[in-house]
Amino acid sequence: MDIVINNLTKTYGPQKAVDGISFNVKTGEILGFLGPNGAGKTTTMKILTNYIKATSGEVTIDGKLVSENADELKKHIGYLPEHNPLYLEMPIMDYLWFCAELQGVHKSNIPGRMGEMIRLCGLNAEKHKKIGELSKGYRQRVGIAQAMIHDPQILILDEPTTGLDPNQIVEIRELIKKLGEEKTVILSTHILPEVEATCDRILIINNGKIVADGTSATLRKQAQGSEVLQVRIEDGQLDAVFQGLQQLYSTEVVDIKNREKQLFEIQSVKEVSSAKEIFKLCVKNGWTLLEMTPLETKLEDIFRDLTLN
Repeated sequence: MDIVINNLTKTYGPQKAVDGISFNVKTGEILGFLGPNGAGKTTTMKILTNYIKATSGEVTIDGKLVSENADELKKHIGYLPEHNPLYLEMPIMDYLWFCAELQGVHKSNIPGRMGEMIRLCGLNAEKHKKIGELSKGYRQRVGIAQAMIHDPQILILDEPTTGLDPNQIVEIRELIKKLGEEKTVILSTHILPEVEATCDRILIINNGKIVADGTSATLRKQAQGSEVLQVRIEDGQLDAVFQGLQQLYSTEVVDIKNREKQLFEIQSVKEVSSAKEIFKLCVKNGWTLLEMTPLETKLEDIFRDLTLN
């Protein structure tokens, strides 16, 4: 099911939590939804699930307006809120049965769905415990299980790996990637490497407005603007090598990063590569090119640049 958001706004008194944002998510796509605390991520997710109403704008799911078809569309959405609400006195199995019934799963299908969720979310060893007896990581797994118990076409996951250990994070990440092959997934997280490993596309929101939308590679390219190379050259005088690099047609900025190792950082002219010219320069002067490594702008740097204000 495709999701289309058009000019969505949510205000609380004079404050705009979400300020006229528009984007879409296609079936089979995993969207990473990023932003600092208070940026409007959770508010947007709550509007998509019809948990709260938008002040203005439209949300369309599978060609149908959420505002006019809420009861029907809710059946196709699985939602894990940021603060995972669980009934701590209930055993896991009873809770999942309860959630399946709430979501309208046919009684004859509930045992099968429960078994699949226990397996997928790694709950087998803990399944007979009460939820209140579980660690934070296992409670999060129960939350993910309840979001998927009715096999929804859309998954909206707000900080799904909170409290999980590194092994659990990898397992849930792989589960989300698998689910994303056939479902529409919106994933909110503060763990930036997780976004790169899991998501097909990244959307960054700040102060209620979208400030970036694209793949991690696209965002890096936009932020960087030009090729940056780390180059190490020996068998030549430092000053001579530095001047030679500066005089190349393709280089815009040349910095000496380490004088002893003769390590340079070279920023090329926009949309031009310096690699071939640097190689030819070394051959011409009898210098030894020990290293030529492309440097990428980190997603963390892009995030900070777009959200610090």
